[in-house]
Amino acid sequence: MTKRKVDLVDIDAETGEEVIGSSAVTNLWNILFRIVAVFAASGLSIIGAGSLVGIDTMTAVIMAGTLGVANVIEKLARAFLDDGKLSASEINYAFSAVDKKAE
Repeated sequence: MTKRKVDLVDIDAETGEEVIGSSAVTNLWNILFRIVAVFAASGLSIIGAGSLVGIDTMTAVIMAGTLGVANVIEKLARAFLDDGKLSASEINYAFSAVDKKAE
């Protein structure tokens, strides 16, 4: 059995934009893993600050991670409401607040 290379980037016929994956499942996995990364990046960046103001470290990490994820999910939801699709540029824009290299 030979392995075949799978191209995960398609061009949307209507908009001409690159769409990650030929199916919603690919986009879903991409978004899910990036949301986990947002939680980690947001939560880990606040570890020292929580101790300065007397908040338990785990509480500070969970609150910061949840806030970062909520911001991303809100942007994704607004982009989806616009046309019922999420293009690669819309997904990257949603994550750009946390990942400056996403744009």
